[in-house]
Amino acid sequence: MPKLTIDGQLVEVPPGSTVLQACEAAGREIPVFCFHPRLNIAGNCRMCLVEVEKMPKPQASCALPAADGMVVHTNSPTVHKARKGVLELLLINHPLDCPICDQGGECDLQDLTLFYGPDKSRFKENKRPVADKYLGPLISTHMTRCIHCTRCIRFLNEIAGVEELGAVHRGEHMEITTWVEAALSSELQGNIIDLCPVGALNSKPYEYRARTWELKKTESIDVLDAVGSSIRIDSRGNEVMRILPRLHEDVNEEWLADKSRFAYDGLKKRRLDVPMVRRDGKLEPVDWKTALAAVAERARGLAADRIAFLVGDQADCETMVLVKELAARLGTPHLDCRQDGAPLETTPRAQYLFNTTIAGIEQADLCLLVGTNPRWEAPLVNARIRKRWRRGGFVVARIGALFDLTYPVQDLGAGPATLEELANGRHSFAERLASVERPMLILGTGAIARPDGAAVLALAHRLAENARLVREGWNGFNLLHTAAARVGGLELGLVPGRGGRDLAGILDGIERGEIELVFAIGVDEIDPKRLEKAFVVYLGTHGDRTAPIASVILPGAAYTEKNATWVNLEGRPQRGRLAVFPPGEAKEDWRILRALSEAMGALVPLDTLARVRERMAELAPQLAEPDRIRRAEWGSFGRPGPVDPAPFVSPVRDYWRTCPISRASAVMAECSALAAARDRAATGTHG
Repeated sequence: MPKLTIDGQLVEVPPGSTVLQACEAAGREIPVFCFHPRLNIAGNCRMCLVEVEKMPKPQASCALPAADGMVVHTNSPTVHKARKGVLELLLINHPLDCPICDQGGECDLQDLTLFYGPDKSRFKENKRPVADKYLGPLISTHMTRCIHCTRCIRFLNEIAGVEELGAVHRGEHMEITTWVEAALSSELQGNIIDLCPVGALNSKPYEYRARTWELKKTESIDVLDAVGSSIRIDSRGNEVMRILPRLHEDVNEEWLADKSRFAYDGLKKRRLDVPMVRRDGKLEPVDWKTALAAVAERARGLAADRIAFLVGDQADCETMVLVKELAARLGTPHLDCRQDGAPLETTPRAQYLFNTTIAGIEQADLCLLVGTNPRWEAPLVNARIRKRWRRGGFVVARIGALFDLTYPVQDLGAGPATLEELANGRHSFAERLASVERPMLILGTGAIARPDGAAVLALAHRLAENARLVREGWNGFNLLHTAAARVGGLELGLVPGRGGRDLAGILDGIERGEIELVFAIGVDEIDPKRLEKAFVVYLGTHGDRTAPIASVILPGAAYTEKNATWVNLEGRPQRGRLAVFPPGEAKEDWRILRALSEAMGALVPLDTLARVRERMAELAPQLAEPDRIRRAEWGSFGRPGPVDPAPFVSPVRDYWRTCPISRASAVMAECSALAAARDRAATGTHG
């Protein structure tokens, strides 16, 4: 291992390290613009110059391999003069936009100029103007501010896998641009805003709306997919102004999917902010006491087996605890959290978890995708798969619909017939799957949320057994959920009890008049016409699909408006925190259910959040430790039977609009329209 002397301190670093990494190991802060630890080295900003003895001039430390015996100086007069010169050159053409620039207060160029830059400029010539570029509805550009660090280019090429940005011309004529003027197509493009060290790339929805020092910053969890990305919610007053990623190496690293980043404008549109009761065919605003009394009146004298509970995709665990307790006190076994209809059971836990874990993807040797499009269902999982592919020695195969996943995929087939051949060892790929040391299977909910889902699940289990996906120290069986609430609901046991109906049974019961009262907790992804014959109590946040047919509406709190727990697809419990208060008379969901239980004479004695979480830990001990994954035991699951030859289809048809929040977002609507136009142009269709 190389040993270097840095400012008189002896440092030993791993082979292959750069001088910049050695300096950081020695506790020296080296200023950088173009360098980023997750991107390939460019070495083009020259801000990280250091003095190395026996070398004739200052060296770019980010691109210089650390060698044994090097003597490095990071604080010498030569280094200070070099850094000042670099900044002086960068500032020649940089406009004096700081008072109006959105990056003000968060700008690397501002910060480094303060500590290392010159106090005046020697240049009197006019600054170079550069035309702004159109990148779509999410990113605004001010290219005169660009310092050509190329972070944005490298991110899109390397991490996102969409080569749509590049540099043209040379010298002072160089520009960062798209090859053809068009909106970026990546679902991760918003991350280049965070990567930009100056104000050249900004968030278009947020631009000119607030200053960073005006914002209250709240650490929380994203629920717009099942990944459970760590986020920071920036708010002013009672309005969410922007959402940014937080570092979590095991989940989202430091990236965030675009829907999670930009859909926040949907939090204030089409909101339910007052209780409503249907009278004479019309929904009328009422007070809370009247709304709860209307539900209690309808439930009075109703047999328990004529009441049902359905739980939606973004419900938090605290709410689901109250749902489970209230259903038990009312005596109804008709309870289901599986809004997509997938035939998943609560045991063994391994059947519904992403057992390899997101970070564990980087240890796999081979990946088989079955009935899933991870680029739309979980963009950050897809980014991890691409990250592993870029290291080499990794094969990705697929059973399902064709789609550009940003890395090469070997297509094996489209439906259950191919999966059955693989499970029985008759497919040519079966031998390769069984021969690698750490194979992994990613099964999409689109493959099992169909009438033959239990049989498909049984085939996947047989494949896992025959290909030895589960070995000592390795579990390669993974289910890729799309709903933030699904794993938490299964952990808490929100499935039909003895003699109870599942989603399909409840909907059939409603149509036959056997189910009269339905509590729909954030349920918006099923056909509302199938609920019309029942008295529907809708607890939710938006006037989306179910609210218009509800008999009683109880306005709840969105994920930014409550302290709550969600469990991501790995089985990792995570705590979200209240950033803003719910609008109008809306309340936290668990509090609404607690009050409802009292009004119905079926009191659930959980009066505080702490008490609810105690009960949660009793029901599911694995949820008592936030951010810790409890390993799932392997077992048998699924029900063997005939399968439908129809091809597997991903449950996500439009990435940008998958939930009430994103469907209420004007920004997501614009992105969806652009994506549809792009698809029509690619296929040559119109209309």
